[in-house]
Amino acid sequence: MNLGIIANPTEESFIMAKNKGLDFIELCININVDVNEFIRNLDQIIQWTNAYNVKIGSIGRWGSNRIDEKGNICQDELEKEYKLIEACKKLGCGVYVCGCNEQESLSYLENCQAAINFFEKLLTYGKELGIKIATYNCRWNNFVYSEKAWNIIHGQLDELGIKYDPSHSYYDDNDNYLSEIAKWGNRFYHFHVKGALKVDGKRYDDPPAGMDQLDWNSIMAILYKVGYDGNLSIEPHSATWKGELGDKGVDYTIKYMSNLVL
Repeated sequence: MNLGIIANPTEESFIMAKNKGLDFIELCININVDVNEFIRNLDQIIQWTNAYNVKIGSIGRWGSNRIDEKGNICQDELEKEYKLIEACKKLGCGVYVCGCNEQESLSYLENCQAAINFFEKLLTYGKELGIKIATYNCRWNNFVYSEKAWNIIHGQLDELGIKYDPSHSYYDDNDNYLSEIAKWGNRFYHFHVKGALKVDGKRYDDPPAGMDQLDWNSIMAILYKVGYDGNLSIEPHSATWKGELGDKGVDYTIKYMSNLVL
């Protein structure tokens, strides 16, 4: 497994990753990011990748609407996803990460079928370029985050993978993240490393992994058991751990996780 971090597509991010001995950075081109501007900067990103010997571990897009109220694919969004899959190819990045929104106007099965139609488009396009497609288990405008959806959607789409973050299940009053990893780890294409801390049963903070309540020793043991050999991407996500403290927190997680990466 390789250890990296979510970061912005700037030279400072590549310098930081290199100085910390990380293998890659992950780029999140979310709903609030201009896709076309990102595409225009690809040549510069390639120069930084080569100059600092830091790869792009994955590209993902969070928060956007992929299907409309009638269950049709949002064509403008689909074109943006195609561009990002093309960016994966150009940057030498093998995994594209996305989700799918749920529409209240549709039944659950109709939402699942709409999502299947959308993911089929991405899988076909990704296969032409040699890029794997994975769904994220984040809850942000996405319903494809648990076994209920995976059984139907991933059950129909054998090549559709999963980007997994155990903190999402843990915060969702669901402590069975170890079970999800054991059952679905063979479908994981990417993995987020983010600490999670609850107090009185409620989300309290996202401290550095290793300084939280998730059982990282068991998580890693299961990942080895299921044969996962992909990327582990650190996600700094706390309003507390910012600035100098945040930098120390990243260093702490790197040291902690490095001891678990054999």
